[in-house]
Amino acid sequence: MDPSEIDLQAAFGDADAPEVDPAAAQQMAEELSDARARLLEAPVADVVVNHAIGLYELAAIHLTAETPDFDETRLAIDGLKALVENLEGRLGEGEEMLGQALSSLQMGFVQRLAESEA
Repeated sequence: MDPSEIDLQAAFGDADAPEVDPAAAQQMAEELSDARARLLEAPVADVVVNHAIGLYELAAIHLTAETPDFDETRLAIDGLKALVENLEGRLGEGEEMLGQALSSLQMGFVQRLAESEA
C-alpha cells in the first residue's frame, strides 16, 4: 500500500487529524524501510544490549532524582536483571558491562533506600 493512500482520520477515528502530505508520507515510509534494513543487519545481541543500556539509564534517572521513585527504579532494575540473567552467555561483548551496571544499580538502590529511611 502506498503510504499516501492511508486515511489517518479513518484509521484513528479523529476528525481533527491533520491531512498528510503524500510526499512526506512517502519519505517517512522510505526512512522506516531504511531503518528496518539497518536493524536487520545489526547483530541481535548488540540491539538487546543497547535496549538494556536504556533500562540502566531509566533506572539511574529515577534513582538519582531529588526524590527517588523506588517502585519505578525497581521495575527498571528488574527488567535489566531479567535480560542479564536470562540471556547469560548470549550477549557478547556487552554482557560483562551489563552485569557490572546491574550490580552498581542494585547497590545504589539499597544505599538510596537506606538514606531515605534514615
